[in-house]
Amino acid sequence: MYRKIRSHSLALLLLALPLLLAGCSSVDIERYAGTTPELDIGEYFEGRTRAWGMVQDYRGEVQRRFVVDIDGEHDGTTLVLDEHFVYDDGETDRRVWTFERQGDGRWVGSANDVEGPVEARQAGHAFTMTYRLPVEVSGREITFTMEDWMFLQPDGRLLNRTDMKKFGVTLARITIVFERLDDASGSLDADAPDT
Repeated sequence: MYRKIRSHSLALLLLALPLLLAGCSSVDIERYAGTTPELDIGEYFEGRTRAWGMVQDYRGEVQRRFVVDIDGEHDGTTLVLDEHFVYDDGETDRRVWTFERQGDGRWVGSANDVEGPVEARQAGHAFTMTYRLPVEVSGREITFTMEDWMFLQPDGRLLNRTDMKKFGVTLARITIVFERLDDASGSLDADAPDT
């Protein structure tokens, strides 16, 4: 999805890493248990969804913007998400996720470009997962730990924040807004954002 980052931003941060290695603990998703509207990713992503997103470096500067169209199939146990990305520079990408419901708000997922199985949890209006994703930086591949948090809003939109981490330090942040396309005639032509 977000597999390229501008090298000058990353180089500056890598120089500053020794000063930034004071880590923060993650929030326990159980603190959102009982909150509403309740999010079930199988139900939410069944059918068609469109999302708009941006990638910011550690200083907050926007590096990339994108639109993603998602086709979701859910049979009650398995959720398959076929994601098609269009970036502001015209580049396209595709990721296919498969999630298996484990019960008690837990899922196990995998994707074509993600390392290993992904453990995910949902509680109340929130969903979270952590996974390892190889990203191209200045012509070489660096594997980041991706920490995703999604929060369902009362109007049906789903807000997503992903921290891209290396050595426990957030080097970039991705923000995404999802919106369900309930109308079967809704267009899925993802025009690239204006630059």
